[in-house]
Amino acid sequence: MIKIPPPSSELLPGVFETISCQHPERLADYMALHTPVDAKGRYLPYDEFRHRVPKGLNVDLCWAMTKLSRRVQYLQLLPLGERGELCNFMLTPAIQKAISWADRHATTGALEWMSSKIGEENHFEYLINDLIEDEAISSSQLEGAATTTLVAKDMLKRKRKPRTPDEKMILGNFRMMQFAWEQRHKPLSVELILAMHKTGTEDIDDDEYTPGVFRTTDDVAVVDADGKTVHVPPSAKGIRRRLTRLVEWANVNHDDADSNAYIHPMIKAICLHFTIGYEHPFRDGNGRVARTLFYWQLFKSDYAAFRYIAISTLLKAVPVKYGKSYLYTETDDMDLTYFVDYQCQVILRAINDFKKAYTSTLESIEQFNAWIWHSGLYRKLSEKQRVIFQVAKSGKAREFTAANTRENLGCSYNTASAALNGLVELGVFGKKKLGREWVFFMLEQAEIQQNWQG
Repeated sequence: MIKIPPPSSELLPGVFETISCQHPERLADYMALHTPVDAKGRYLPYDEFRHRVPKGLNVDLCWAMTKLSRRVQYLQLLPLGERGELCNFMLTPAIQKAISWADRHATTGALEWMSSKIGEENHFEYLINDLIEDEAISSSQLEGAATTTLVAKDMLKRKRKPRTPDEKMILGNFRMMQFAWEQRHKPLSVELILAMHKTGTEDIDDDEYTPGVFRTTDDVAVVDADGKTVHVPPSAKGIRRRLTRLVEWANVNHDDADSNAYIHPMIKAICLHFTIGYEHPFRDGNGRVARTLFYWQLFKSDYAAFRYIAISTLLKAVPVKYGKSYLYTETDDMDLTYFVDYQCQVILRAINDFKKAYTSTLESIEQFNAWIWHSGLYRKLSEKQRVIFQVAKSGKAREFTAANTRENLGCSYNTASAALNGLVELGVFGKKKLGREWVFFMLEQAEIQQNWQG
């Protein structure tokens, strides 16, 4: 369990007088802590702050100095909870950097530039169609789905029916992400949130999830890894009223940078994420809805690259930190900075991973083109075959069918089938029968060279 900070109402009044009277010889040391972040730019919660206090100083007085410096910079965001209390928030170095990176690398314009830079739009589409599955899979794994990423990707690519409840969860998340993209131009509404939940949870375990229906009881709690209750959501009685208030806030235009009401779209998206987790309006599936609503807000704000940037992949690596970021906010005057700051650190790493995938793809294309040109194979491949071959060679996909190749290349089924069978005839691909479907795969490079050169 985390260490909860002392109440601000008891600690902050008269703190300067207390230090001056009781510790005059250490006044300079206490004043050095009158800053919202530490020397490394970290916005520390009390739970961590108390371990970094200089020897000989009173922990609570040091905390009071830091809290006072934060209060001066607080902005107030959305209303939350039974009383509609406004959350506090301030910009930290990590938040500012994440905003800058999102604006530079994750907008619709940035995505279009990356596609044109590669110069092979079909191949780039194949790459991002693979990336779009990552969030659906990792979000489910964060919720406890045991299916491996490899098996899950195979299910989504081949569009086979899910065989287990975990696979149903992954397919539901995939549909929910598609729903968020398709509904991005609509204003937020309580009905849209309900429809989002229904899309993601229907046909998994309807009695447990009650798809598209708010919970009606208060027997829901968030527990930690040891089974201890760490958060009791507000009463079920006022869920619709409180979410209506959230919807009204979300639909206000906060985009005017010249206004004191300006809120960056990414901050707004993180606020929506937090609110669903805090309110826990459904019996189950709240985390998935919260993360999907985060994406919906970014899609709506023209950050299309987030369709291929998976935050849950990183959240599932450190689920304890994810949970603590909620607790730090709830136990420290509803200071949303903790949650926003943590999410922004995750977003920075996720954008970096997306950029690495893009850079790797660009380099792979250049190397591959040089190889097939000098070898003479280039002249024997059609444009679509080059795309398929490059994707296979890069390892982005290992098995191909006429159905998924048709979808990724935007061509007819017959054209996709002809391209794949042509690669087999060239000795580049092999194929095997799986049920009623032919599955194609790239041969080892040594075998390819021996086949087509011979």
